[in-house]
Amino acid sequence: MKMELSLQPQMLPPPPKTIPLDVVPIRIVPPKESPVMEIAKPKAAPVISHRPGLKGRRVCLLTNFFKVTVTGAMDDFYHYDISIFREDGSEVISKNVRRAVVEELSEMYKQELAGKRLVYDGAGSLFTLGPLPQNILEFSVVTEGKSFRKGSSVGGGGSPDRNDQKRRKLVTCFRTFKVVMSFVSQNSMKSFNERSLRVLNTILLHQACKKGCLVVGQSFFLHELANYIDLGGGVLGCRGFFSSFRSLQGGLFLNHDVSMTTTIQPGAVVDFLLNYQNVKTPFNIDWSKASRTLKNLRIRVKHLNQEFKITGLSERSCKEQKFPLKLRSERDSNRGNQTIQTTVYDYFVSTRAISLSYSENLPCINVGKPNRETFFPVELCFLVPLQRNKNELTVYQRTAMVTKSSQKPEDLLKILTDVSKRIKHEVETDPVLQSCGVMINTSLVQAEGRVLPAPRLKMGNGEHIIPRNGWWNNKDKKLLDPKKLENWVVVNFSTSCDVRNLFNEFAKVASAKGMVTCPPACVLDENPKNRKKLPSVRVDMMFQQLQSRFKQRPPKFIICLLSDKKFSDLYGPWKRKTLIEFGIQNQCLSTNKIDELYLINVLLKINMKLGGLNHAVVSELTRTIPLVSKIPTMILGIHVFHTSSGRAEAPSVASVVGSREWPKMSSYRASLRALPPKSQMIDSLFKPMSEQMDAGIIRELLKEFHSSSGQKKPAQIIIFRNGLSISQFKEFLNVEMDQIRKACSFLEANWRPKFTVIVSQRRHHTKFFEADLGANVPSGTTVDSKVCDVQCTNFYMCPHSARIGTSRPTHYHVLVDEIGFTSDDLQELIHSSSYMFQRCNRAISEVAPVRYARLAASMMSMAVKPEEMVNASQGYQLPKFHKNVASSMFFI
Repeated sequence: MKMELSLQPQMLPPPPKTIPLDVVPIRIVPPKESPVMEIAKPKAAPVISHRPGLKGRRVCLLTNFFKVTVTGAMDDFYHYDISIFREDGSEVISKNVRRAVVEELSEMYKQELAGKRLVYDGAGSLFTLGPLPQNILEFSVVTEGKSFRKGSSVGGGGSPDRNDQKRRKLVTCFRTFKVVMSFVSQNSMKSFNERSLRVLNTILLHQACKKGCLVVGQSFFLHELANYIDLGGGVLGCRGFFSSFRSLQGGLFLNHDVSMTTTIQPGAVVDFLLNYQNVKTPFNIDWSKASRTLKNLRIRVKHLNQEFKITGLSERSCKEQKFPLKLRSERDSNRGNQTIQTTVYDYFVSTRAISLSYSENLPCINVGKPNRETFFPVELCFLVPLQRNKNELTVYQRTAMVTKSSQKPEDLLKILTDVSKRIKHEVETDPVLQSCGVMINTSLVQAEGRVLPAPRLKMGNGEHIIPRNGWWNNKDKKLLDPKKLENWVVVNFSTSCDVRNLFNEFAKVASAKGMVTCPPACVLDENPKNRKKLPSVRVDMMFQQLQSRFKQRPPKFIICLLSDKKFSDLYGPWKRKTLIEFGIQNQCLSTNKIDELYLINVLLKINMKLGGLNHAVVSELTRTIPLVSKIPTMILGIHVFHTSSGRAEAPSVASVVGSREWPKMSSYRASLRALPPKSQMIDSLFKPMSEQMDAGIIRELLKEFHSSSGQKKPAQIIIFRNGLSISQFKEFLNVEMDQIRKACSFLEANWRPKFTVIVSQRRHHTKFFEADLGANVPSGTTVDSKVCDVQCTNFYMCPHSARIGTSRPTHYHVLVDEIGFTSDDLQELIHSSSYMFQRCNRAISEVAPVRYARLAASMMSMAVKPEEMVNASQGYQLPKFHKNVASSMFFI
């Protein structure tokens, strides 16, 4: 009987025996069977399962992860908000000062804190293992420091009297701070989620700060000579380590990797400025530029044991810059102190007896406040180490950074193996982690990977080839769809180039590739008198020559010869003039090293810009790509380009490329917009101007797909979004994906294409090595288990073969999959797309549409000045393109 009862559905309680007088019963009428009455519930976007793929040759890999175990039950951590105020009520912003205050607080108030150790992130969060006595705590913290005697305007102000020179010029001062700590949350450490991992990583950060490390995110840099790489121009590359606890499919791990940043060259300020400005003597330094460069950098002064922050430079030279100096009279105290005007130079040479060899006619370093300036001669000032370089790197410096910092996989593996014991010791001897029972295994974690076979490619003359190790030899192969190069000219900015021989060789190489090249209409050489002028002026004058030769019909293509294309300051102004203002496709050549291989690579780019196709994946042409070739499918690549920290005020550039000419997957068109500086989300994907008009990016690319694909609308859209962190996934779905769906509905009310949304990440610290050889993984290596994230379907793929250093896989997260790919089908699609990039003869590290979007945005940032993207009335926008470029397939 009990069994029967347990199988019956749960019954509602019986109705009341009597109905209250004030209640009127409602008659329930059952609905008629009609489809109108059925309300369709919104379906959640399906995502492919976590089941790993099956295709490919299985390989055993080593990773740069260490297994973490926790012995015993870990107590909960308690999160507190911390605010630090000065005596005047202003909040302290400096992380160094805040850390010093918290360190002093933990020593002064051990009893009030119940002996709890404080783990501080340097900003506004503080963690303790177990709760503090109260939810809100307020403390008064007094710190000791050094300060100039009141009334002195120069570091070490004093009197010309000899006895006064022996007095301490810096006096001990005490500063009082108010610290308020408020309880925020209790973080359980039973499962390692985002909040608990934040606690563990803050412990690592707190540990590194105590050692005096420069902290950049979870990367830590020590001041050791062996860690520095000279990049030129007063900038050093600094090698450090990245350490982060991560909760992955295989459990809790410590991710450890080598990390790089750039710092200012420590040492004498003058030496730094000589290198930074590339001048030979201090008297050739541009001090107006130096003032901007030095501002906010920290220095130590030769005769004082204290750090100062540079606030500027003096308006006059050291021998002319005066300040009021108080003279103290010990003989007649009733007369008080006398104030005289003296120069900085006289004070240090005569009063302090400090010899100065070259500062007499140079500005002084100012470390004071606007209402109380404090000056030091420049030769007494020395930059302290580990100060991040916030200026934009030159192309030379970026190249040096890559070449000098790259490490072979064998060397990186040896470093990781050597530091494993040190990591174990540091983690397990940290008081907080020790009390948590955290243990580190010193063996590198092994993972299983699969090597996907390279896709078959089709070249010209119907020839098929199979790439090996992510590369194929195209020297004796013809282009698949070569275009004719006609009505073109040569512009020569180079001083030592035999143009006739160069283009005879160029024509031979083009002919061997199946490409017809007509002779150039003319060759325009730059006037030697213009070579010392500004780059933009040189480009303008060259176009004046061009316009005088082609008054009626401009050329269709221009080949521009630069002395050194990669480092040329002409590149940006040239691209702006040709593409944006005149709408002429062009290709720049470097004349430093030209051989057959270089010319072949140039021809690949030229043919693509002319609308040709260099090669194709066979499955693309035979329409055998699962779920894509049979149903009209559009592919989008989305990237947001940010300028370097040296141009923080410059707008960001949003770049979206969309596929065209379906069922092809190798042809793309780009659309770009300007965004506010450092914006992460694009706000112009859908931009309705009226009830009938949408000026957004998506409508533009959808119309291009429709017109180039036989008037077909895409029934499916695959989106590759680059550069988002896991914490931004939700915002992306709510902001950008919402715009994309609205753009589709705006174009046609009842049109609902299916979406598959994938985020690609290159900025991560996961590395793989072949377990047996310790070498780079083979091209096509895919890892989708153990060391992958647990939040959503994700996998690592390394389709390329690294030419320099250790290969870095791309990390793909599948956020939405309404199309319904299997793991194998989606991984095969992404792997094939890495071979569809038309500008080279090798697989690239990421999908082609993302690389195209990145290139378009990068080119635009070089071609357009930041101030040109700002419009007072309409916000941030790019200048209008020439109509020829606006309608072209692609314009890089």
